Order: sequence, then structure tokens, then C-alpha cells
Amino acid sequence: MNKYFVAGLVVAVVMVAMDVLWLGFIAKSLYQDGIGHLMAVRPQALAALAFYGVYAVGLVVFTVAPRAEVAGWHGTALMAGLFGFVAYATYDLSNLATLKNWPLWLSLVDMAWGSAVSAVAATAGKLAMDRF
Repeated sequence: MNKYFVAGLVVAVVMVAMDVLWLGFIAKSLYQDGIGHLMAVRPQALAALAFYGVYAVGLVVFTVAPRAEVAGWHGTALMAGLFGFVAYATYDLSNLATLKNWPLWLSLVDMAWGSAVSAVAATAGKLAMDRF
């Protein structure tokens, strides 16, 4: 099995697990309070799978693979946090600019979450790749 495939699989699994906890339990009421009127009763599974697949590939290509030959995980975590910030800021700031009543506070929380989940998931992918 290819070490990059292993990294991508671990990244996706960690992201899904963290998002289930975050969106399903920890911050569910935050999102309900801020954008509940926009939220679907049930997420679209195919779109969610596509997001996690595309995002995992992005994290591996731009944050894990470039540090494949570098010992340690700190650089990967830093770059993945930055990648997550940029990706989530693109979404949140676009919504803030174009959607009526999109809450600033929710954008800030979501950008912080994107940074954190990306850093943790890519770090897990890097550690798995290093052990492979």
C-alpha cells in the first residue's frame, strides 16, 4: 500500500471523526444559533463524502507530502493549520460577504476549527505515513 494513500486515509478518518464530534455534539448549538435557518435536516452524504475526499487529498498534497522526508510532525501541523485557515476562511468570508445575516462570530469560530482540525488530521496522516 502506498504511503501517501495511507496518509490520505488517516487524514480523512481523523477529519470525519473530529467533525462528527464537533458538528454533532460540541458545537451543534453554535451552528444552530448562527445558521440554523440555512441548515438541512440531514446532511447530503454524497456531498459530504466528496468534501472529505477532496480535502484529504489537499491536505496530503500540500502539507503532508512536501514534508515526507522531514523528520517530525511540527512543520506538517503548522502548514496544515495554515491550509485549514485559508480554506475555511475562503468559505466563511465569502459567506460573510454575500449572505444576509451570516454571523461574524460563527465565521471566526469556524476558521479556528478549520485550522485545528486540519492540523490534527494532517499530523495524524504524517505520523501514519512515517510509520508505514
